[in-house]
Amino acid sequence: MTVSDEVIMAEAIRLVQEGLSVTLPVGGRSMLPFIIGGEESVILSRALLLEKGQIVLAWVDGCRYVVHRIIAIDGERLKLMGDGNIRGTETCLCSDVKAMATHVVDRHGRRHHLYSKWRLAASQLWNWLRPIRRYLLAVYRLKELKN
Repeated sequence: MTVSDEVIMAEAIRLVQEGLSVTLPVGGRSMLPFIIGGEESVILSRALLLEKGQIVLAWVDGCRYVVHRIIAIDGERLKLMGDGNIRGTETCLCSDVKAMATHVVDRHGRRHHLYSKWRLAASQLWNWLRPIRRYLLAVYRLKELKN
């Protein structure tokens, strides 16, 4: 029996809304270098207070879920961007945020808190380096190909 992604996502969101934490595998490369799609998972919990810099699971464009970082808040509107994106952003309402990522689980099963001092500093530096992300990501991807 195959279960669709929509059913899995609906169940994960239901569990988070009930106050449980859910581990969700992440696909894609939009959160490089902080979350490696296809290899790592995120632990999702209820989003109680939304702040710039948080990584959230949100329904965007009325058609899909993303796990991206909040880069701006304007009242009830949020602007999201994947760390691995060069310029693409999404917008959503605060009510479209279904969960907050609290930890990343690496391929060895180790949990890493996403908001430790060094990860927050690294994500702020990464945001500041947005004009040259393209080149840094190219180097990162070349290194991954060699491994």
